[in-house]
Amino acid sequence: MSQPVLGILTLYLNEKKHLEERSIYQRMITEGQKLGMDVFVFTPADVHQNKDIIHALIYDPQSRKWSRKWRKFPDLIFDRCRIQKSKRFEQLKQFRSKYGHLHFLNRPLRDKWTIHQVLSKRSKFRDHLPDTVLFNNLSDVYKLLKRCNPIYLKPINGTGGRGILKIEKIGPKLYQIQGRNPQRKIISPQKLHPSRLGPYLLGWRSYSRYIVQEGIRIQLPNGRVHDYRVLVQKNGSGEWEVTGGAGRVGVPRSVTSNIHGGGHAVPMNTQLKHWFPSEERRSEIRKTTDQLCLEIAKYLEDTYDALCELALDIAIDKQGHIYVLEVNPKPAREVFALSGDMEAYRKAITRPLEYALWQYNKKNDNKGDIKNDIKNDKQTAAE
Repeated sequence: MSQPVLGILTLYLNEKKHLEERSIYQRMITEGQKLGMDVFVFTPADVHQNKDIIHALIYDPQSRKWSRKWRKFPDLIFDRCRIQKSKRFEQLKQFRSKYGHLHFLNRPLRDKWTIHQVLSKRSKFRDHLPDTVLFNNLSDVYKLLKRCNPIYLKPINGTGGRGILKIEKIGPKLYQIQGRNPQRKIISPQKLHPSRLGPYLLGWRSYSRYIVQEGIRIQLPNGRVHDYRVLVQKNGSGEWEVTGGAGRVGVPRSVTSNIHGGGHAVPMNTQLKHWFPSEERRSEIRKTTDQLCLEIAKYLEDTYDALCELALDIAIDKQGHIYVLEVNPKPAREVFALSGDMEAYRKAITRPLEYALWQYNKKNDNKGDIKNDIKNDKQTAAE
């Protein structure tokens, strides 16, 4: 059997062709070689316009150097492309349309609002979802604010905490807003009269389409917000498993806990101890959280076709109730290294490779079965 080839599909960050996760790709290529896989990196911009060949990025673990080489299309594609506003993302959409027949380990998920609607269809998930509406007009904000205080505005395709705004009613005729702008810069708390709130929110919405979401009170005694990142991945047998979980704590004055926004990571159990001193209670919460995340991953795969990994952002209130804040189809992995969980970090890198190898072997076994069936049919006909 020939050596399986995996192509990691990504997007350049800018016109200088910088890669966001270069160090991760280096590790994946190195680990892939240990598994007997040939792994390279490419973007839609690297595909030849007239021929089905790719000017691929090749990494040599021995020399620790990158180079370019023209390659045929890989046996499998691991899509790591995140949404961005650029012509590079438009190239990605064209690539997916033209080459959608190829073997992808994972397919794109929809936006936050659509995912919320899909999950809301299942009663077992509904109780774990913050109250959420689509921001069509100001009445959507005010109606939710009457039921929930605080609330959050989130761009439906946002990542890394960009463009998130927290709104809290702090008096009969006074609101406080704070958040991060689309460039992820922290916006200090501001107090607004109701007459000023509406125009401010409409101006904010001009950046993107937004959802309005119930705010879960997850401030620690020092005022910082925290949540949890749980990574679920397909293993080398094609089954969903929880790779790991970690706590994330935001910087002062931040309404988000994102690592890329300056937050820091801690072991999940350490973070849970702040509110749940009982080890038995923490174990129960971990078990319930893991099971919920696995069920959501299976359900979304049944809904959207092939998936191989998802990261779920989880909030847990002081009563131990679990909320799913977001589902991320293209998760980063450094949260585990930063929290000190190096085993989870290793698995986060190797599991997509092991799953790709399982997919490759499965595909080739099926081809062998078909050939044998044809051969047997011919023999039977001759007899």
